[in-house]
Order: sequence, then C-alpha cells, then structure tokens
Amino acid sequence: MRRTEALRSLVRETRLEPGQLIDPLFVCPGEGVRREIGSMPGVFQLSVDEAVKEAEEAARLGLGGLLLFGLPAEKDSEGSGAWDEAGIVQTALRALKPVSRSLVLIADVCLCEYTSHGHCGVIERHGEEFTVENDASLELLARTAVSLARAGADMVAPSDMMDGRVGRMRAALDEGGLEETPILSYASKFASAFYGPFREAADSAPQFGDRRSYQMDGANAREAMREIELDLAEGADMILMKPGMPYLDVLRMARDRFEVPLGVYQVSGEYSMLQAAFARGWLEPERAMLESLVGMRRAGADFIVTYFAKAAGRVL
Repeated sequence: MRRTEALRSLVRETRLEPGQLIDPLFVCPGEGVRREIGSMPGVFQLSVDEAVKEAEEAARLGLGGLLLFGLPAEKDSEGSGAWDEAGIVQTALRALKPVSRSLVLIADVCLCEYTSHGHCGVIERHGEEFTVENDASLELLARTAVSLARAGADMVAPSDMMDGRVGRMRAALDEGGLEETPILSYASKFASAFYGPFREAADSAPQFGDRRSYQMDGANAREAMREIELDLAEGADMILMKPGMPYLDVLRMARDRFEVPLGVYQVSGEYSMLQAAFARGWLEPERAMLESLVGMRRAGADFIVTYFAKAAGRVL
C-alpha cells in the first residue's frame, strides 16, 4: 500500500488542506510598506494596502482565514490603541472585508502590542517589582473585542491569558448586539521561549520582567485542561493551543477531552527554526514544512495558524 503515490494517497489517514490553514498578518501604519522581519524570512510587517494584497492571494489559494495583529503608531500605558475605532487593525478589517469573503477574519485581542510596557494587561509597579492587574484589564480587553467585531472581525481571539476575560468579552459582545461573533480562546498558551521572533514582528517585547506570572508553565498539562474547561464554561466557542510542536501531547489531551473545534498555533520560533535549517540545506523545505503541519493535524488540530500558510497552500 506504500508502493505508489496514488496508493499512499488512497489510504492516507490524515489530510492537510489549504482551508485548514490560517495566515497571520502584522499590520502597520503607512502606505506601500512591506518590511521583512529579520528573524522570520518571508514574513512582513504590512501597511493596510499591502495587507489587502496578501488577503487576495490567501483567498486565491483557498486558505481558511487570516489572524490580524496590529502595530500602532503610538503606545501608552493602557494600550488604548487596541480599542480605538480608527486603530490599525480596525482600519485593516474595514479594508479587508470586501476582498476576503471566502476568508475568516480573526482579530487577536491583547494589549501587549499597544502598551508602552509590552505586557498583556494593566500594570502596577512596586519599585522593581510589578503585578498585572487582572480584573482592571478585563474591561479594556472586552472593549477591544467589541471594537474589533464592529469593525468587521468574523471572530475575536483573546490571547492575553487574564482570568475571566472570555466571560467578560462574551457579555460585552452580547450587550453590543454582537451575539453571533464567536470567541476563539487561546485557553492553553504557555510561557514559551519559542515566541521570540514574534516579539520582533509585533514590536511587543516586555520592557521589564516577563510574562510567566500570567502565561502557563510549560510543565503543566493538567492545568491546561482546567484552563480550557473554564474558558468553555465562560462562553468560548473554539480553542487555540500555543505553541505547537513542543506541546503536541497537550494538543492530543485536549482533542481527546473536548469536542469543540480545536486549533494550534505553529509559532514564530518553530517557523524560524525550520527556515534556518532550510537556509543551511539541512532540511528539505517542502517536505519538512508539510510534515510539521501534518503532525499537528494528526495530533488533533482541526486548523493551524502558521506562517507557512501561503507556502503550504501553493503546494497543496
């Protein structure tokens, strides 16, 4: 049954299709901006007009959707650009909507790209120490979710890891007449070294400390299941696991336990590692790329957020 490609295809258990892939976009101010990210070859910071071109290509390739991150012109301690009706992602959503009918437009909901300190919530400093004020952050995150949904997001995706944020967002969306807007929760988001290149891409590195006090400890799989269960109880419709490759066991646990749609984010560090190996001729690019994605599908992901989305879509 392995002798020919036709036979192998006939009995293949796990399928990978373009419609299962979500392409992340980093949107920045300006016009005609297409700035390559040094640690992520082939990935760019894009002005809105360039993001529209990317969306058109994604639609032609039959990809499942886009995940939008914003790089605001200015930042402040609260991250007010996140819920600004004229904010960078809100502006991009309005421009993308007409050319993205076949794509699901997903808006990331977090404050880290918009805060001057680079953390995902409101910060209170205590000398050299700091705390993230969980409850004070919830209203700002909910306001952001409503603003993004009104601007055209088909789905909002909270990635901040504040406790209770899904319930507050669900209530705010419902109160705003946006009952049909689904929530894709990053319920299982680990404090990972594999996010490094993303922080360059989104200009979101913390200016002090780190995020281990609110993102999950990578050693705790059972805790991840509790986090997912809590977010589903608060009204999450879908779950996103992050990172991918180092946490395939956690993905499998979630797939076996929960019947909701389940996605995984092949994060920036995973992408950059593979690209570095490709550049040195250590791995065959097309085969390694597809193998990494099939592994996540086999582990239980219904869809994958990946910087390889367009490249894989061209092959598939």
